[in-house]
Amino acid sequence: MDDQVVVILAVLATVSIWAASVDIAFAIGAAAAIGTWARRRSAFVCALLMLVCLAGAVRSERAWAGLAPDELGPFEGWARVVDDPQPYVASTRVILDVDGERYEVWSRGRAQQLRVRTWRGGEWIAVSGSRAPLDADRARRVAWQHVVGEFELDWASDENAGDAVARASNRVRGAIERAAATLPADDGALFRGLVVGDDRDQPREMINRFRASGLSHLTAVSGQNVSFVLAACGPLLRRLRPWPRLVVTVGLILWFVALTRFEPSIMRAGAMASLSAVAYATGRERAPLRILAVAVTGLVLVDPLIVWSIGFWLSVGATLGVSTVGPWLARRFARLGFVALPLGITLGAQVGVVVPAVLVFGRLPLVSIPANLLAVPVAGAVMLYGMPAGLLAGWVPALADPLMLPARFGTRWVDTVALLGERLEPAPPWSWVGWATLAAVAAVIVAAPGGRDKNQTRHGDTSSDR
Repeated sequence: MDDQVVVILAVLATVSIWAASVDIAFAIGAAAAIGTWARRRSAFVCALLMLVCLAGAVRSERAWAGLAPDELGPFEGWARVVDDPQPYVASTRVILDVDGERYEVWSRGRAQQLRVRTWRGGEWIAVSGSRAPLDADRARRVAWQHVVGEFELDWASDENAGDAVARASNRVRGAIERAAATLPADDGALFRGLVVGDDRDQPREMINRFRASGLSHLTAVSGQNVSFVLAACGPLLRRLRPWPRLVVTVGLILWFVALTRFEPSIMRAGAMASLSAVAYATGRERAPLRILAVAVTGLVLVDPLIVWSIGFWLSVGATLGVSTVGPWLARRFARLGFVALPLGITLGAQVGVVVPAVLVFGRLPLVSIPANLLAVPVAGAVMLYGMPAGLLAGWVPALADPLMLPARFGTRWVDTVALLGERLEPAPPWSWVGWATLAAVAAVIVAAPGGRDKNQTRHGDTSSDR
């Protein structure tokens, strides 16, 4: 099955899930099958297209139906903390799994907030309260988290550390937190965001400047974090035989996905990394576009509600741009020397996220190009260094200060770039004028004879000789 069919399957699965209608999915699948038959005459591919469309619609309908709570009213018993509490200005939000259904809790009393903020994902808490439905607008906004209602918390008492995975994850995150606590408050919060995607304590001003400068993706764990974890474990993995190496690699990926709380962006990255590891072990092709398409198809069919996560689509879009548009631009920017590759990849990522970024946030920062060129290499170094250094610093406090000094410089650099980016970002419509100018300059460079790749140049030279 070629890459084009794999990409079409991903698109059809996503569109069918968005439609959430078997009738519409059947029409979409039939149109795709007819078009494919006219070109390929392959009954297997046509049947596969229809099957994916129908499966997507059925899975979507069931997922939405599953958001209706089975039981409302009073509850007293044990509930599992799904994710770490998220502090806000006057409240704290946490998601609890109550009898197999997820409810969001908004804790507003000071004493209660202090208690709730100590909870960690995977723990079990003895609670008492009442389950209530969400209004339609709120229900749709939190659907991707599988939240079915709101839990009014009356009191909480005993705590249980949870299963082995939860305990191990929380021990690692606890060590990272202790290491981050040796840094100034904002630097420590940013360090945790870069290393494990924990942005709970980042002040609103920091969040705003990272968004305004196009750097917010750095604090959302993604493929870069997974790559650095695998790179750090590379010496061990290379000592193993192929199949044990595959098992350990996939296990390591799954552990890191659990450590970072199964965020949509890390789910995409983990799925792609696992597929790449399997392809490597079996000697199959590891084309990024193909792996991305397979990962998206699998994820949206397993969890249809993930298509409503903006983080998921920003992650998919950036990966698509980096793996397709980025290398294409880098080859055509060859005349720019060592800047060609990072500039091409950065522009490719921006092209990939332009639609979701504009639709949701209403902007695409112009300063994101220089800001990413300046911040991403340093942020990557912090990610690579931060996990082992943070763990050692958290477990051996006497070594914390010297170990965390490089991380302090790195996080301060990244935050400074974000701060300058926020201040230098032009207001609309000048930002869009800047993007248009940048696109025009890129087009001129690409269209110039020196901007063509070697194959095109050789072909052009041969044609002229004739």
